Amino acid sequence: MVSHNELWKKKTLVGLVLGQFLSLLITSTGFSSSELARRGINAPTSQSLLNYVLLALVYGSVLIYRKKALKAKWYYYILLGLVDVEANFLVVKAYQYTSLTSVMLLDCWSIPCVILLTWLFLKTKYRFIKIVGVGICVAGLVMVVFSDVHAADRSSGTNPLKGDILVIVGSMLYAISNVSEEFLVKSADRVELMAMLGLFGAIMSACQIGILERNELKSIHWSAGAVLPFTGFAAAMFLFYSSVPILLKMSGSTMLNLSLLTSDMWAVLIRIFAYHEKVDWMYFVAFAAVAVGLVVYSGGDKEADQNRADVADEEVEQSKHFDEESGLGNPDKKMSAGTSKSGDNSKHDFASTSVGEMNDIGSKNT
Repeated sequence: MVSHNELWKKKTLVGLVLGQFLSLLITSTGFSSSELARRGINAPTSQSLLNYVLLALVYGSVLIYRKKALKAKWYYYILLGLVDVEANFLVVKAYQYTSLTSVMLLDCWSIPCVILLTWLFLKTKYRFIKIVGVGICVAGLVMVVFSDVHAADRSSGTNPLKGDILVIVGSMLYAISNVSEEFLVKSADRVELMAMLGLFGAIMSACQIGILERNELKSIHWSAGAVLPFTGFAAAMFLFYSSVPILLKMSGSTMLNLSLLTSDMWAVLIRIFAYHEKVDWMYFVAFAAVAVGLVVYSGGDKEADQNRADVADEEVEQSKHFDEESGLGNPDKKMSAGTSKSGDNSKHDFASTSVGEMNDIGSKNT
């Protein structure tokens, strides 16, 4: 029983730590995008292109070195690349039309979408305690949204309805992408997934840049202030995409989306300590609520493992009881007893034989 608890603790801690590492990476990409936007650079697809190229080069080299056939159909990766590129594009594009508050709130729509998709297609069963954990996490993020102290974040934007629609559609595409990656990383291979996603993601991004962002790239003045945010964004996204399959295989896509809810709160903490900004006290309450929700959600795994362990113990006890009733245990005792007795008899025969031989030898010598 102790081994199951230790296994759960290790799995839960690794999942929570990895989830917060991914959340910090997303936070760093947000700061990079903000710096680019501050410089008047609005090219979301171009920002993601370098990430896809890095994925294709690094993991593609490993895949070629292996010289093994693909475990999943190649057209699955084409669809995944298309969905992933458009999800990134739509959510980043929505900031031009609606407020940050609306994007933060509507981005939570990916969580119920992920739960529904994993339940329908991956046959994932969610216990009541997991649903409670999801509710606590979402409630924590809603507290962040409604306690926002920045007046600029309360602005309605140039076209709120269009921006909200873009966020909702982008969140649904994120959910499809995450569930698809969870399925592929469990049925295929992580290196194969990253290599093919990088390859087709780069192709899709290049085509979209040529159509939508060609003039934007021409107008960019490529100085150190513009290159560094681009490279920083690509490096953070490369680490993010490389680590996501590990968390997906370990804890699933729902845990991934719940962990990413803390990215906005990490951004607030960075603003507090790096830029010395003052924020509302409810940010800290919301951060604690999301952390509690993540632990509660992970607790569902412990309950499931405990139930499986109890069932296994009951089966062992029943098999032992059945063996005792059928008399399968007594013959062993009888066999062992008979063996010991035969051993004693053999010793007795050996002793008597040796004494007789000694008498015969003595008489012959006489």
